[in-house]
Amino acid sequence: MKVAGIILIVLGVIGLLVFGIQAANDSESFSFLGMDVAVSSANWTPVIISGAVLVVGIIMAAVRRK
Repeated sequence: MKVAGIILIVLGVIGLLVFGIQAANDSESFSFLGMDVAVSSANWTPVIISGAVLVVGIIMAAVRRK
């Protein structure tokens, strides 16, 4: 169970990095009254799922079998 937890931790971190950077780059900006306004059009669902996988992996790696 600990090995599965470590695998989920690695996958969760990779997913957070890849999808987080992609979501951060998916924003549009425009000028309005001399100010730059940024609007995010990113899909945050993969980032949330990656975070959930990371948390489940941490829990699985931390639980001790009796």
